[in-house]
Amino acid sequence: MKKTLLLAGVACVLCSTNALAGWRDAVKDAKYYIGADYAFTSYDFSGSLGEAKKSYNSGVFNMGTRMDKVGVEMFGQWSGKRTKDLAAGEKLKTRVDAYGIDLYGYQPLGCEGKYDLLATIGAANYYFKGDGEGGKSANRIGYRIGGGAMYNFNDRISARVVGRYSYIGAKSLNHAAEVTAGLRYTF
Repeated sequence: MKKTLLLAGVACVLCSTNALAGWRDAVKDAKYYIGADYAFTSYDFSGSLGEAKKSYNSGVFNMGTRMDKVGVEMFGQWSGKRTKDLAAGEKLKTRVDAYGIDLYGYQPLGCEGKYDLLATIGAANYYFKGDGEGGKSANRIGYRIGGGAMYNFNDRISARVVGRYSYIGAKSLNHAAEVTAGLRYTF
């Protein structure tokens, strides 16, 4: 019985060492990058923010890592304030900011490795604020899914375009559709 347990323990150590070595090789080959995007987003406001402007221009900063065909990216997105004139001279000022994490899948196209198709899924914390009559602010976790394409100019610089749908599910902000375009620098 003791010999069996000893042999099972040795087998576990050997298997975990091989698995750890494989993970180390994958991490060693990981590519790290930073990027900046322009985002055009259309929000579905309702309730007290139902009269707010729907489209926003945003700046997005992101950083991530790519291991062959899989990657992880963290991002922050900031929009400017949008103002809409309401009845009786009131103004409704709104803004939406977000930060979160996305998982990416990459499918290289062609032999040269210049093009990649992308698929993404993730989660973000959306902060939306409305100043004016009936205005409100709130934080809400939303879920994101999207797809796009990336062109690799060389080993360091690439351009990316992604279309994305986000389900937010708040009373004042149900969902969003956006398109982002930007550049990446890989270390």
